[in-house]
Amino acid sequence: MTDVMNYLVAGWLVMGGFFVFVGSLGLAKLPDFFTRLHAPTKATTLGIGSVLVASMLLTSVRDGGFSVYELVISLFLFITAPVSAHMMAKAALHKKIAMLERTKNRDMAPRIAAQKTPRPEPEAEEKAAKA
Repeated sequence: MTDVMNYLVAGWLVMGGFFVFVGSLGLAKLPDFFTRLHAPTKATTLGIGSVLVASMLLTSVRDGGFSVYELVISLFLFITAPVSAHMMAKAALHKKIAMLERTKNRDMAPRIAAQKTPRPEPEAEEKAAKA
C-alpha cells in the first residue's frame, strides 16, 4: 500500500476520533438532556462515518475491490441515529424533562408534550379491514 493511502486512511481515522471525542465531551459537559442528546448524535455520526470511510478505503486497497459492508453500516447508522434521537427527545418532552431557561422555543414544550397521537377515523379502519 502506498504512503499516500496510509496518510489518507490515517487522516480519516484522526478526523473520526476527533468527532467521537467531541461528542463524548459534549455528552459529559453539556447542562441539560436536550443539549446532551444533540452532541453525541451529530458528532458521533460524523465520527463513526469517518472511521467507516477509512475502513472502506483500507479494505478496497488491500483486497483490490470495493467493500460494501462499511457502506451498508454507514447507511444504517445515518438512518437510525436521527430517528432514535428524535424519539428520545419526544419521550423527554412527554415526560416533561426540564429545559434550560435560555432554551429557544421553550414556551412550546408544554403544547408539544400535550399533543396526542392522531387516531384514524373508524370508517377508515373498516375500509382498511375490508381491503
